[in-house]
Amino acid sequence: MSNAAPTPSRDQIADRYLSQLPFAPYPLQEDALLAWFAAEQGALICAPTGTGKTLIAEAALFEALHTGTTAYYTTPLIALTEQKYREMREAAVRWGFSESDVGLVTGNRKENADAKILVVVAEILANRLLHREQFDFNDVSAVVMDEFHSFADPERGIVWELSLALLPPHVRTLLLSATVGNAAEFVQWLRMSHKREIELVEGTERKVPLSFYWVGDELLNEHLEEMADGDEVNRRTPALVFCFNREECWNVAEQIKGKSLLNGDQQARLTEEIKQYDWSEGAGPKLKQILLRGVGVHHAGVLPKYRRIVEELFQKKLLSIAVCTETLAAGINLPARSVVLPNLVKGPPDKRKIIDPSSAHQIFGRAGRPQFDSQGYVYVLAHEDDVKIARWKEKYDQIPETTKDPQLLRAKKDLKRKAPKRRTTETYWNEAQFEKLRDAPPGKLYSRGPIPWRLLAYMLEATPEVEPIRQLVAKRLMISSHIEAGQKGLVEMLLTLHRAGYVTLEPTPPKLPDPDELKAEEEANKAAEKDKPKVHTFESLRIDNLFGKTSAPPSFAAAGTPEKKEPVGPPPYRPEFARPTDEMYKLHLFRGVNPLYGVFLINQLGSADRAERIQAFESVLELPRSLGSAVRVPRYDELPPGQLATLRIDPLLLQLGLATEEELRLPTDEEREYQRSLPPEERTYQLAFADKLRRLFNYDFPHVHDLRTSPVWAAGEVMEYGNFNKYVTSKNLHKQEGMIFRHLLRMILLVKEFMQLTPPDATEEEWRGDLREISDKLTEICRGVDPASADKVLEEAEQEAPSGPTEQEID
Repeated sequence: MSNAAPTPSRDQIADRYLSQLPFAPYPLQEDALLAWFAAEQGALICAPTGTGKTLIAEAALFEALHTGTTAYYTTPLIALTEQKYREMREAAVRWGFSESDVGLVTGNRKENADAKILVVVAEILANRLLHREQFDFNDVSAVVMDEFHSFADPERGIVWELSLALLPPHVRTLLLSATVGNAAEFVQWLRMSHKREIELVEGTERKVPLSFYWVGDELLNEHLEEMADGDEVNRRTPALVFCFNREECWNVAEQIKGKSLLNGDQQARLTEEIKQYDWSEGAGPKLKQILLRGVGVHHAGVLPKYRRIVEELFQKKLLSIAVCTETLAAGINLPARSVVLPNLVKGPPDKRKIIDPSSAHQIFGRAGRPQFDSQGYVYVLAHEDDVKIARWKEKYDQIPETTKDPQLLRAKKDLKRKAPKRRTTETYWNEAQFEKLRDAPPGKLYSRGPIPWRLLAYMLEATPEVEPIRQLVAKRLMISSHIEAGQKGLVEMLLTLHRAGYVTLEPTPPKLPDPDELKAEEEANKAAEKDKPKVHTFESLRIDNLFGKTSAPPSFAAAGTPEKKEPVGPPPYRPEFARPTDEMYKLHLFRGVNPLYGVFLINQLGSADRAERIQAFESVLELPRSLGSAVRVPRYDELPPGQLATLRIDPLLLQLGLATEEELRLPTDEEREYQRSLPPEERTYQLAFADKLRRLFNYDFPHVHDLRTSPVWAAGEVMEYGNFNKYVTSKNLHKQEGMIFRHLLRMILLVKEFMQLTPPDATEEEWRGDLREISDKLTEICRGVDPASADKVLEEAEQEAPSGPTEQEID
């Protein structure tokens, strides 16, 4: 007979949880906790940033630990997952359990992977739900989905949507979100589409209320110095200054580094802290000087080791200002009293526009620290041109128009001549637009984006039946026309997988029209009278006819048949089964690249030289445009086409009509001079190797629209230098070195993925040997820059055996 203590009831657990809190929960938290402990299937908590939603999340984990069940805590970001992992371990110890009762699983790390509480990135949960035969959910009692407004993300929102659809009914869900505009509608959709009944708790009041200010008469450096003035009670710092590009972050930091921003013994303590670190290379000297003035810079262009230092110093209250990009608003928590926006527009110079309300609210919500502040402050500044114009106008208006004083008349005339003006190259904003953002309703939760290829492959591996996937598309939270387009897109994807040999479709798809016959008929139609209807092209027919939506071309109709107004053609093609072939496993091996493109590259790169392989790999790892010419692929005379390009790719492009001879060879001096005389849109540019591969892929896969590639030469050149800091210095990339470092780390992981398969025209020994040398060289370089971050990547690579698919994040 067992002497184990009986499992406590939910009411008893609720009492225990509330009794151990160090302070009484405020109304929203209390309502949310009552909803969670009373609900049979869960709750959706919508409240502004800074309302203590973590305390609500901990209740679900507290319950799991006390009932001996398993609970998942999901977040959209690896950095946020790791932060929550640390917080949940501390909470477990506080409740009398062990740190080992909390585990972490991301694409990068696994710690205590068999723990009762698992903190994971959202993709991990979706992957496990798709492979229920490998992961038992019978013992799972709860899933917490933090930052649940990510449901509306166009690229990754499908992951949250799929997880909700696949969760067993007994698993309760706690959805934690910023305020959304259609929470009640979402709850109803979840009930109607997925038979999941959850309680809704909404709150609009923050624990720390916000005050909003438009600053139209001060420049940024003046305003920040004023904010930092006074004692601890009256100062408006620490503050986060949000910029919308990395270069602007550095410019702002340079503007304010000479200002008086520190008080009391902050300077002495800060100086001692900074002495602990090596600041000798890259952006180190510049960042050190900025930090010594109480200003931190935090964005993806800063090396991880420096970002960690900025975070630590800010949390120790040794920095008054952290200049950051908006990604910080959705990531790690840096507690600030104030938020400052010196700009309200973002985008490329020719396409700048006001930020959207959801982004603005996320940024505003970072102001106000519940543990320190009774009020948070949000400041939005006017454009510096408008400040200068306002100051000029004040001076100008001080001299009366009716004055007779010659000196004043001369002064007024001189002022008028020097009047500042707005620039035609700038985009401006105003107080009314700021107020509109402030008062805008929160964004809505709705389904966005197509099903990713890897996710579709996982779903078909779980079951070849198409109907469950079709039903998932039909149940998405979107308007009917988008659902119809989604159903068409699903068939397109299945047909693409079928033609590429990854699945066999049942029933067999209709035979496609012969392209040569259609091309000849199309040319004949073009030569006919102008008013004669044109025949459809092969490309339009081969998909659209499968949906029964294309009108039959007149040339396809019998002679004398009257033209029909209604669409005619075969009935829509409706696959019932998509049975994976032996090739399907290859799509599971790639998560750093579109899997179709990954396998395509494998089939191409066997005879490539190393430079070509590196170019192909780098092209799928997006780098920001701001790096510009620094990472541009060299011209043919500096980096000549390799053996794969010259012997196979170039002739094939010419044969298929996908490139011209001018695009595939180095121009003469006369040709180059002539090209310079042409407008940019009329010039002929030499194709980089990555562009050649992309043209071939587009020819073979015309219906893959979610692939982004760009020819760059960064990792290749860093390897030529053999030293990261020499490369960064030579390219003047100190302010962007974090982007290059991240690019190299991603390159290491991508190379590891490509080691899992061998091209048909290469030996396994040669292929893996070459890729291993690339990986080892990049790892050595990265270790010389930031050993801790490089070792994390190595740890992940070692966990993922090259022999087959592993638990990975879904694109």
